[in-house]
Amino acid sequence: MSELLIRGRVLTFVKEPEGIDDTASYRFFEDGAVLVRNGKVAGVGAHAEVAKQAGDGVKVADHRPHLVLPGLIDTHLHFPQTQAIASYGAQLLEWLNTYIFVEEQKFKAPEHAAFIAGRFMDELLANGTTTAVAYCSVHPESVDAFFNAAEARNMRMVGGKVMMDRNAPEALTDMPEKGYEETKRLIAKWHGRGRAHYAISPRFAITSTPGQMEMSRALVAEHPDCYVQTHLSENKDEIAFATSLYPQAKDYTDIYARYDLLGRKTLLGHCIHLSDREISVLAETGAVGVFCPTSNLFLGSGLFDRDRFDRLGARYSVATDVGAGTSFSMLETMDEAYKVLHLQGQRLSPLNSFYMMTLGNARALDLEHCIGSLHVGADADIVVLDSRAKPAMELRMQVASSLTEELFILQTMGDDRSVAEVYVAGKPMKCGPRGASAPAPSARMFETA
Repeated sequence: MSELLIRGRVLTFVKEPEGIDDTASYRFFEDGAVLVRNGKVAGVGAHAEVAKQAGDGVKVADHRPHLVLPGLIDTHLHFPQTQAIASYGAQLLEWLNTYIFVEEQKFKAPEHAAFIAGRFMDELLANGTTTAVAYCSVHPESVDAFFNAAEARNMRMVGGKVMMDRNAPEALTDMPEKGYEETKRLIAKWHGRGRAHYAISPRFAITSTPGQMEMSRALVAEHPDCYVQTHLSENKDEIAFATSLYPQAKDYTDIYARYDLLGRKTLLGHCIHLSDREISVLAETGAVGVFCPTSNLFLGSGLFDRDRFDRLGARYSVATDVGAGTSFSMLETMDEAYKVLHLQGQRLSPLNSFYMMTLGNARALDLEHCIGSLHVGADADIVVLDSRAKPAMELRMQVASSLTEELFILQTMGDDRSVAEVYVAGKPMKCGPRGASAPAPSARMFETA
């Protein structure tokens, strides 16, 4: 039996905060601990109480005074775009054709796919993200590389091969039948293997013919436990192009609805320029609109209207959208989310930001039973955050007087330097045995109780 006692200031959410003073939405232990047993959370609470549950000689990772939270969750990004971050000067369609489709052609080569997949996973971990939902390229080799890299690190990941059969370079297209057969083989190989989840991934309506959309419908019907991921209403030119290709559809959202692709396991990237009718369809089907603030600003796409989603009862999550998103950091992503909403007169409290990065995104994936919060039986995916990681943060923290103020400092000023340690199924992945960097000076790793 393997046991580890992680000590620190423990924070975990139990429900969506209703305001900045909603202390009932979370559990916080100033001197807290998480007991990890065989990769699962076996106890959480005040250190004095949790330590009693540990066996004799249990190893202790003492992270005081840092915050101990569930691992962060990212619900939309593109692993083949890892080296395309910071590609200058274009909006969505031009950006895809100029940079991204060129980059993605490299992923036919297994060696390149494996190299980038490893760097991609390590970059997620360096930023405190333990679960992510990602697009691979059209090549099955990229999917194998993605899940192999995740499996080597024991990460719970969601991913899938994009399907495209038009409006893309020939080297990135597949015929509908080929995309169907390759996806079925990849689902059989990876979905449910260890901590892997498959996402059926027609890239978006522009790059899929009606024939390929029919194949996607068949895949979803045959594999209802798989996720579905695609893009919706990111850019006005994209909307005009997509709806011109499907003139019978009422609007962009109706394209996916006509092929039965909307459901609780559907993740729709961006959802910026939606009508009330379209948001209501998402609410009725349970599909999730994915808010990608950093990429929406970078590509000049527009501003996500969270309050309208709330008013119409639709679900949403938050994501980095690397590589149009310019950072793997969910902290930096929530900093941009705050600004996007602020521009529209909408408030994003630090409690809601940290809820969204953890339990909120887990609920969007219907995975809250195993990730997103620290509860007995949950996977021991954990992040340790240092709110004094940079000199400017340390100076600001000298006058911070509350937990919510500290969270806002982390959200506004934090980045990968604020991530003191990351645990995947209870194993340290950043500063522990696998990592190259040393523990933070205030973290006393692996003492024996």
